[in-house]
Amino acid sequence: MSLIIAYIGKKGCVMAADKRKIGYFGDKKQLRTLEEELYSGAIESDEKFLKRAEELGISIKITDDANKLKVVGNCIRGEVSTKGTFETKRRRIYGTTNGYQIIELLGSETKSRKAGKKGIILFGNQYAKQLAESLISKNWKSSLSLRYMGEVFEDILSQVSSKTPTVGDKFDVLIQQPSFSDSSAQKHLNITIDHDIKVLTKFRQELTEQLVQQSLAIDMANKIIEKGDIGRVVAIDGNMLQVQLNDKTQAMDGNWKQLAGPGQNVLMFTESDNVKIGDKVVIENEDLCLKKDKSSLRCDIILCSL
Repeated sequence: MSLIIAYIGKKGCVMAADKRKIGYFGDKKQLRTLEEELYSGAIESDEKFLKRAEELGISIKITDDANKLKVVGNCIRGEVSTKGTFETKRRRIYGTTNGYQIIELLGSETKSRKAGKKGIILFGNQYAKQLAESLISKNWKSSLSLRYMGEVFEDILSQVSSKTPTVGDKFDVLIQQPSFSDSSAQKHLNITIDHDIKVLTKFRQELTEQLVQQSLAIDMANKIIEKGDIGRVVAIDGNMLQVQLNDKTQAMDGNWKQLAGPGQNVLMFTESDNVKIGDKVVIENEDLCLKKDKSSLRCDIILCSL
């Protein structure tokens, strides 16, 4: 949900965008009905949108804090995105003096890439774009300064937002006006966009790794032993004990990397002077101790089942 208005020309580039995002939860059939009414312009206000969604049993979350514009190098990047079940679809426009490129991405994979020199570009749903186009034709003058163009675009966004909930009432406006010819603009755009997509790819890879690590942490946390046998004492050196883990126990560090597997030894500490080789080590009531007399033991590891 959004509307982005971009001007690209010999003076530079100016973009304006609303900050709205809408999340849906509910029956797919009812959701399609709601979206059809919304995108046709039949629903004119946030209040009517919320009421109609409630009638159809659809939960919605509206926020007006999304940043859809960003300065990248000497370019402005505008982006609208749609989150699917497995991937996010992104449509981006990169604009600078005398040049722009429109990129479509699935995840971080480029699906299409088109270049142009000058013009006014609109991103958004068809109804919002039609409203904006009509207002632009009434207010546009080629002699306007970039700053004044930004003010005109912001006023257009405000008028559109009063007629459709798909556009919010908070806006961002960015201006860039470096010195580029037609050819140098495209060269700069190519370098900037290639780097920006690499950054997105790296971010997605890091996010995937974080999600995998979080999933592993949840899985391993469920395996932490709260009760049962751990192993037996196989060596004693003062208050330090070597404990051999049984065939169902492993030792992990704080990052859930295995330090010792079944049958291997781990270091534990005791304050008792009544420890013998062969004593069994257990966890009872979440406390690590010797089975024979419940003498407490300490260790710097996490004991988990296999």
